[in-house]
Amino acid sequence: MNDRLRILYVDDENDIRTIVEMALRLDPNIELRSLSSGAEALALLDAGGFEPDMALIDMMMPDMSGIELLGKLRSRPTMTKLPIYFITASARASDIARYSDKGANGIITKPFDPTILAFSLRQLWGKDSE
Repeated sequence: MNDRLRILYVDDENDIRTIVEMALRLDPNIELRSLSSGAEALALLDAGGFEPDMALIDMMMPDMSGIELLGKLRSRPTMTKLPIYFITASARASDIARYSDKGANGIITKPFDPTILAFSLRQLWGKDSE
């Protein structure tokens, strides 16, 4: 497995996006594309040049929910097996089951520990890449 991890991160909250960006910069082998909406993410992917190894999606966004973006990503032939995780505070068992039923690989629960976020994502990526 290549050590380089390309992550697509979509969250409409600027403060949370900044924290995630800072946390993931701790790992020099993570290439991050951080966007504020599902429409921006789809435009980036349509433009080509960036193929993520993993996607992190905020669940609650105003123009396109995380579930909607997940569906649009999963409909792309190149993304049917892409590890996709929601970053959300909605972590009840019923929520997790619903996300899984829609095609998500799991969740990162808010609040999360930014000091271990890169490490945690690498562990998830390793598990999903086997």
